[in-house]
Amino acid sequence: MKVEIRIDPGLEEPEVILCVPSPTEEAEALAARLRGEAPPQPFTVYAGREAVRVSRSMVLRFYAEDKGVLCQTGKGIFTVRQRLYELEQALAGTKFVRVSNSEIVNLDRVTGLDLTLAGTIKMTLEGGTVCWVSRRYVKKIKEALEA
Repeated sequence: MKVEIRIDPGLEEPEVILCVPSPTEEAEALAARLRGEAPPQPFTVYAGREAVRVSRSMVLRFYAEDKGVLCQTGKGIFTVRQRLYELEQALAGTKFVRVSNSEIVNLDRVTGLDLTLAGTIKMTLEGGTVCWVSRRYVKKIKEALEA
């Protein structure tokens, strides 16, 4: 890891910029430590009977399907044992936002928003996954994007 310290008398408080080639659990933990926060805990998801730990940065979205909740990452789709409302509460104040009654999206993994259709927003995630934003959640998304 490359570390550099620059002295800038014009700054009022220290500023740290963390440059990484891709989102990793280690980078998230380091950033949280620098902010003075407890590092975000990874999620436990399930591939069949096998429990797998997934960092928050890897998650594209959580969504409801066939009376269950699934977690989509760049590596695949996993089962989650929590309900969407429980995940929404646990992820409050982060870049995870509810976009519809059946979906929570990681805004850090959004690659495009298409506002051309009348009254609907098409959200494209990394890997080409498409989500549709419900009008009732547009205000929450705007607030999260401004933060």
